[in-house]
Amino acid sequence: MNLVGHLECFVVVAEELHFGRAAARLGMAQPPLSQRIQRLERELGTRLFDRSSRRVALTEPGRVLLDDARDLLARVERIRGLAARAGERAVLRAGIPEDLDGRVVAALIGAYRDVRPDLPLDLRPAPTADHLRALNEGLLDIAVLRHPCDTARLSLGPMLGQPLGVLLPDGSPLAASPALFLADLHGHDLVVEGGSAAREDLLASCARHGFAPETVHDSPHPQFTLGLVLAGTALALVPRARALPGTAWRPLTGDPLLWRTSCAWREGVPPEGPLADLVDVTTRVLRAEAAMTPVAQRVVPRPSSGFLA
Repeated sequence: MNLVGHLECFVVVAEELHFGRAAARLGMAQPPLSQRIQRLERELGTRLFDRSSRRVALTEPGRVLLDDARDLLARVERIRGLAARAGERAVLRAGIPEDLDGRVVAALIGAYRDVRPDLPLDLRPAPTADHLRALNEGLLDIAVLRHPCDTARLSLGPMLGQPLGVLLPDGSPLAASPALFLADLHGHDLVVEGGSAAREDLLASCARHGFAPETVHDSPHPQFTLGLVLAGTALALVPRARALPGTAWRPLTGDPLLWRTSCAWREGVPPEGPLADLVDVTTRVLRAEAAMTPVAQRVVPRPSSGFLA
């Protein structure tokens, strides 16, 4: 039994007293979370929660276990930190957005080699939701996250914002303007990427600025987004770096939309040594290569999330 992983799940459920919110914090589905709690209860030979259709409550054994579980997990985190600082980990595992520009990836690797030639960097491209799960399960040391996302139990580096503009087919009447307002896009379809939180955040910002797309197409990959734009099916709201032959990119007046990005690592792990170096390098590379600028960072507490606004 993965005791540490099960205890981590137990503590989150005990804090939330709601399996749905706990699953969201852990970046996993609710059924596997319930199964982990049940396996822990079988292993310990006692019920830890009283469950009903209306409420979840700790049993007396659950209350006794909670403090000890928190203490054990804190010790595990300290051991992990000591191992990393002592150089016992053979590689630094870093998650990056799967659509990160190739120039940025190359610059990131090169800049990290300059400061840490002795420690290999294992870059793992994936969606933000996958990185959240991997961070919480200890499968990644650090990840570059796109916000908004659930940052509970994570520490964050500097928040960077990359202005979004309009990607449209070359020759579109909208391309005649050097800059556009979101309201100018009225009557057009939109293609969007990212998870549900990022999608909702983007559409809410569009609505506030007078653009309600006729149809919203969900894209699993930047190449699919480009295909819809080239076909004239939809417009996209992306950074300037996405502009390719056959398309035109126009900035939005006032920069009303930003891609917000930051490094994240497990809460309680000191940002020292290789981890601190990678946070610094990644922040510098993203800011320089992708024209990102620092933005204000504010955590808005919610029952099951730590979205940044």
